[in-house]
Amino acid sequence: MSAFEIDNSKYKLLGFDNNKKLAIIMIIATGKVIKIKLSEVLNSEIIDNLNKIEIKNLYRKFYSQGDSLTAYDLNDRHETSWMIYITLNLLLVTFYIFTSIAATKPIYLESLDIVITPGTFLYSLTFLIVDLLNENFGLRLARKAIFFAFASTSTVFILLYGSTFLPGLPGWKFDSPYNDVITQVSSVLVASSISFLVSENINSYLLCKIKELTNSRFLFLRIFLSTFFAVIIDSFLFCYIVFYGLMRNADILNMVLLQIAIKVFFALFNILPAYGARSLLSKYMTSSQAG
Repeated sequence: MSAFEIDNSKYKLLGFDNNKKLAIIMIIATGKVIKIKLSEVLNSEIIDNLNKIEIKNLYRKFYSQGDSLTAYDLNDRHETSWMIYITLNLLLVTFYIFTSIAATKPIYLESLDIVITPGTFLYSLTFLIVDLLNENFGLRLARKAIFFAFASTSTVFILLYGSTFLPGLPGWKFDSPYNDVITQVSSVLVASSISFLVSENINSYLLCKIKELTNSRFLFLRIFLSTFFAVIIDSFLFCYIVFYGLMRNADILNMVLLQIAIKVFFALFNILPAYGARSLLSKYMTSSQAG
């Protein structure tokens, strides 16, 4: 393992406070940030879980009594890490908006005799993004990303819904279709928001619990199990809230089971990208510390 490879599974060194006598440590499983005396960190289990760069900066700070500058002082602390966090947030918002809009158009695949929504194929990527947020930034920041995606999407659709009340251009042929689509999307958003908040928070919680129980081993297991239970809840909530009373219960149930099957398949498919993405993100986040 190289000096620039992440070893962290329980703790991450975020920096030092202004008086240089305390280390700022994040508990990865929960995202909780604590401040501990440097001497106590060096004599605790925390140091055994830090990577080599973080250990080097701890000892340098401890023996210099705060007079020596470290990478944490010279750089804008983890700028690359926060850019990655923002990028993942934007991807989460993008996929959430798309799946919310696409949910208004059920599609019928005649060759398979099934009815699904276009967002079914991409919605599983939101679970992958939340998993990556949990792995690299902890449960607390992952939940903030979920609520950020919800708030951002809701704001967009509230503004769009408000625009339907504005007077249209006389004779403009797209005025009525636009109002119909936005009205339908806004109603679907209620179901989408409920299922999104519940399923993504369950996914995050289960991922962190399984990570804690397995001592941060078996990434494939926690990604699959957390996503498996989350997609079942998500599919039932979304389909029944949106289509109850508009479609036969048998058709809704068939749609639910089909969505679960597709999303579970993508959950298995997401395991390999999860390993690659975790390795790539760890490399860039460690480089930002070393820079």
